[in-house]
Amino acid sequence: MDMPITPAQVGRAVYSCIRECAATLRADCFDAMQKSYDEALAADEGSREASVLRRIVRNAMIGRNDGMPICQDTGSVWVCLEVGEELSVPGDVFSEVPMAVRQAYTEGRLRMSIVKDALFDRANTQDNNPAFTEVKLAPGKACRLHVMLKGGGSDNASRLVMLPPSAGREGIKAELLACVREKAANACPPLLIGVGVGATFDKVASLAKAALLREVGSAAASDEAAVFEKELLEAVNATGIGPGALGGTPTAIAVHLNTAPCHIAALPLAINMGCCAMRSSTVELVDADGNALPNPAADTWQHVKQ
Repeated sequence: MDMPITPAQVGRAVYSCIRECAATLRADCFDAMQKSYDEALAADEGSREASVLRRIVRNAMIGRNDGMPICQDTGSVWVCLEVGEELSVPGDVFSEVPMAVRQAYTEGRLRMSIVKDALFDRANTQDNNPAFTEVKLAPGKACRLHVMLKGGGSDNASRLVMLPPSAGREGIKAELLACVREKAANACPPLLIGVGVGATFDKVASLAKAALLREVGSAAASDEAAVFEKELLEAVNATGIGPGALGGTPTAIAVHLNTAPCHIAALPLAINMGCCAMRSSTVELVDADGNALPNPAADTWQHVKQ
């Protein structure tokens, strides 16, 4: 058995990811926004689309250069540890995550947005804890950690529906378009949209959320999925909701699809919106040979803990 993943490794990674992605629009999303802006300029430099996209791109550049949050809603913290099945994971692997979240949000002057209980005690926890954590197993020895900061606007625009199998592809498209028409304006477009189809009621939302981690412009899981993603993206952009929901195009920079097996009587569908301030970061903790990798935030993290 290889060396276990330690809580300290995870804590350092969570800290550095939060500090990075709160102020930095993910590179693939920035490139897609820049491309959309260039296309809008070429079509009509005085258009509303060009004006909105210029502000989105400029905001992202200011955030990256000055270390400032790119959105005032600095979100809830989602942490996903994707660990090779040949590695061992201690039961307390997330034990230093609360400290990492508290430190990152305090030092970064990020808004605290988490309440103690959704129904019975909506007092602010004052340190943005708890983070929402999960472990996923993968083949081999590698281990990576994903962090996503998810604002209320984009998550509130999401949807989960248990469709009948007869709904098929057209039913999925119809639900996605209904969700976009109803909710996209509140999610701050242009959007990155994750779509999950299959599994069970509790798992399909994870499929949709994981789809947001895929790099914009990267290959879909299959040729069939790629064709359907293109079809969905064209349909979403045909709504004309546009950047900032002020009309035009694009309404979305990409639609990413994850599918899974499911029961013969089911067609679970989840839609998870990612806003124009798409904030996620991935850190490799262990390489494919099982060797631990250095973390750039280690010195800062250790200094503060002492």
